[in-house]
Amino acid sequence: TAKRMAPLARGEVAAVQVNATPVPTPDLAFNGPDGAPTSLAAFKGRTLLVNLWATWCPPCLKEMPALDALQAALGGADFQVVAINIDTRNLDKPKAWLTENGIHTLGYYADPEAKVFQALKEAGKAFGMPTTVVVDRNGCMVANLAGPAEWASADAVSLIKAAMAR
Repeated sequence: TAKRMAPLARGEVAAVQVNATPVPTPDLAFNGPDGAPTSLAAFKGRTLLVNLWATWCPPCLKEMPALDALQAALGGADFQVVAINIDTRNLDKPKAWLTENGIHTLGYYADPEAKVFQALKEAGKAFGMPTTVVVDRNGCMVANLAGPAEWASADAVSLIKAAMAR
């Protein structure tokens, strides 16, 4: 996977760090779109782009339309964008922001205690916001990015397709 992905970390996704060797992903726990607890283990078998975002983070908000477009373009049985909101106050604000800004394809995942950020920080993969990790179908982190990216770009789509390839 790294050999396929590394040459594609360029252009709009040049800052993506591809892991030479897949790293086990902590089983991040958060709430699903229905409000019930879930975790990354529920997505095993799919390639994931896990993005941590918050309404107080302007770069996070800027990249949400691109994440929505990426989910619309590639989302399905083999791939999913799991954008996890980590706002800890005013918990209705993130859902309202998504609706007001036409973000309709992404499921609403939330961790109002921001434990997912702490778990990725402890794993050496979260340094600020937004934080994004690419997880392969076996549940291992294959790439990460500290900061925003244009996730709907041709560069990003090529990178994700390389992550999805068997």
